[in-house]
Amino acid sequence: MEVIQTEIPDVKIVQPKVLGDERGFFLETFEQKRYQKMLDIELNFVQDNHSRSQKGVLRGLHFQKENPQGKLVRVVRGKVFDVAVDIRKNSPTYGKWVSVILSEDNKTQLWIPPGLAHGFLVMSDIADFEYKCTNYYDPSSEECLLWNDPTININWPISNPILSAKDKLGKTLREL
Repeated sequence: MEVIQTEIPDVKIVQPKVLGDERGFFLETFEQKRYQKMLDIELNFVQDNHSRSQKGVLRGLHFQKENPQGKLVRVVRGKVFDVAVDIRKNSPTYGKWVSVILSEDNKTQLWIPPGLAHGFLVMSDIADFEYKCTNYYDPSSEECLLWNDPTININWPISNPILSAKDKLGKTLREL
């Protein structure tokens, strides 16, 4: 696999090795020792999640304040515009964001360390999004960074996404 650095040094793009022929393909989506070594981090995943969304749905930008989750994310069906925002106050990249297209075709993964906000926009008719988490979901500490916060200025490829009621109430970075 190949690990690609981003503008936020702790966020990594992972391009797994795909073995394919006329029958189809095979890829290893996670192997603890290899990922720990290649990402240069300790990994202890405790939960796997799978969501399905329709075109135009934007989920995020979510994070857990008290029990932050690291996430290894990928798309197994469809295509999304995936975003991580550094909201760690003492980080040199505080307020910066990175994005990557994740799709069933490119099989790319994104590692988002604990302490960052995460969200994605569905660009295909349907997208199945899977992610491994380093901490359990804790609704009492979940927060939402406003998807279109003007101080962060994410260049989303949509101007009027479909949002949940919770995501419509997201806060700006200054409010957080």
